[in-house]
Amino acid sequence: MDLLKFSKKLWSVRKQLIVLLTPLLLLPLLFVLPAKEGKCLYVVLLMALFWCTEALPLAVTAMLPVCLFPTMGILPSKKVCPQYFLETNFLFLSGLVMASAIEEWGLHRRIALKVLKIVGVKPAWLILGMMLTSSFLSMWLSNTATTAMMLPIANAILESLFGDLETLKENAKVKNDPEGQSQVKLHVLPSEKHTLTGDDRADGLERGDQRSPEEVRKEAEYQLKVWKGFLICIPYAASIGGTATLTGTAPNLILIGQMKSYFPECDLINFGSWFIFAFPLMIVFLFVAWIWISFLYGGLNTRLCINKQDDRAAAEAKARAVIDEDYKKLGPINFAEGSISFFFILFAILLFTRDPKFVTGWSIFFNKGYVSDAVTGVIIISILFFFPSQRPSLRWWFNPRASNTPYVPLLSWKRVQECVPWNIILLLGGGFAMAKGCEESGLAAWIGGHLQPLAQVPPAVAVILITAFIACFTEFASNTATIIIFLPVIAELAIRVKVNPLYFMIPATIGCSYAFMLPVSTPPNSIAFASGHLMVKDMVKTGFMMNILGIVCVSLAMNTWGLHMFTLHTYPDWARPLNSTVPESTVPPFNVTM
Repeated sequence: MDLLKFSKKLWSVRKQLIVLLTPLLLLPLLFVLPAKEGKCLYVVLLMALFWCTEALPLAVTAMLPVCLFPTMGILPSKKVCPQYFLETNFLFLSGLVMASAIEEWGLHRRIALKVLKIVGVKPAWLILGMMLTSSFLSMWLSNTATTAMMLPIANAILESLFGDLETLKENAKVKNDPEGQSQVKLHVLPSEKHTLTGDDRADGLERGDQRSPEEVRKEAEYQLKVWKGFLICIPYAASIGGTATLTGTAPNLILIGQMKSYFPECDLINFGSWFIFAFPLMIVFLFVAWIWISFLYGGLNTRLCINKQDDRAAAEAKARAVIDEDYKKLGPINFAEGSISFFFILFAILLFTRDPKFVTGWSIFFNKGYVSDAVTGVIIISILFFFPSQRPSLRWWFNPRASNTPYVPLLSWKRVQECVPWNIILLLGGGFAMAKGCEESGLAAWIGGHLQPLAQVPPAVAVILITAFIACFTEFASNTATIIIFLPVIAELAIRVKVNPLYFMIPATIGCSYAFMLPVSTPPNSIAFASGHLMVKDMVKTGFMMNILGIVCVSLAMNTWGLHMFTLHTYPDWARPLNSTVPESTVPPFNVTM
């Protein structure tokens, strides 16, 4: 057997080899490190490698602490198992169930088309509309669901603006022919979906005949660039939008769970306070990302504010008609959509006002510490399972001929079972179990002791370095797995250098959602790449600058409004008990200025 065939065989069984060999290769850790810390590090590295390589399904790897922590004497099972369904998991579950109800009745599509009607169809404004809509929806829906819904809408609009994609690609290859002998395939707007009249087609052909092949080629190249900009802006905006709410993406909830594990006295972060901090950051990053993507892909040009009566203007009018027609097909808002809208708004308002920190929240009407965001979320979603999807009528009770079929609630449990990604809930639990093991075994303190040299790095610089490292690492690994692995280390680092832990942990959490450079970085990136029009170099070129812009925006937020919101310039009392072993004299004072 030659080397090539043997290599192919090894590659085909690579996951099995990783599962079998990794535990053996990590065995020396059990003998060269302190007993309990070594065992915990063994489990942590084993899970990290399995998560990064996906040798086992992510959810299966997340359950390893249930069997390994008790059998290795790290943590008893009665302390491990409860970590898999903390109140943070219930908050996440309530967000997923609410998203299922929104998708069930198509409210998300109505929101998307309404925003696109408002912003218009000029390339730059339409890219902005796509990004605003995607980011808003991903605050409440999953990033993957948002991207999967928005891409077909974008493609329909693009076909109306520019015609068939394959025709554009052929026209972009046309060489300049001064004698006019080259055959140019003129684009035809998509008659299958939106039929044009014979006069429209004649006008289009007449205008097309007046253009030289070189003009057709340049126009096609411009349109292909804009098309790429449309496709790439949607997954990026979905990733950015997910950072604005606690339920928007799993890493945000992992931060909350690990904060409660490491610093139980810290109550600074809840749905309201996180939104006040992260929403402005999302807006700032979304704006600079829009400028960058529009600049790179031709959306910013003289047509941004000037309406010219030319071929593009005619195509834009047809695209506007596409959006209007799709919106009209939805019909007037029905009782179910109105009900879901009401409960969705109530869901957001109650979460936001429970304890927003800057004013007194409604939680004061209950025993202190009894009502959390999870309680609020579960109350609202429970109503969805019995609230009717059709308007109740008193006539039904007095009409003997009326149908006696059971009423349909806004949401059924069968729908929830199909739509909720239960594997993510297990993944969250695995992260909380790992954090608990690191804390109880002393591994976090042991790692923190070896990070002492980093105390000489200015905290503001450390924020940039942490965000950049996490953003790069998450390009190759799940963002949930990334934050699970590194957040305990970052927390211990902050304790050792006498910095407010939130000053390091918040940028790390947000940074792990900034995976823009590769198709495999996030499911939204993969969905956009699967369209076949984007290339890896397009994502790398765009995503590299996106990462830099994201790091700058996070650093700006942490050192401006975040500094005052969370009192980051002082070392808090709630972090002191875990730092009692650190000599005061060895740690420089906290200073965020660079």
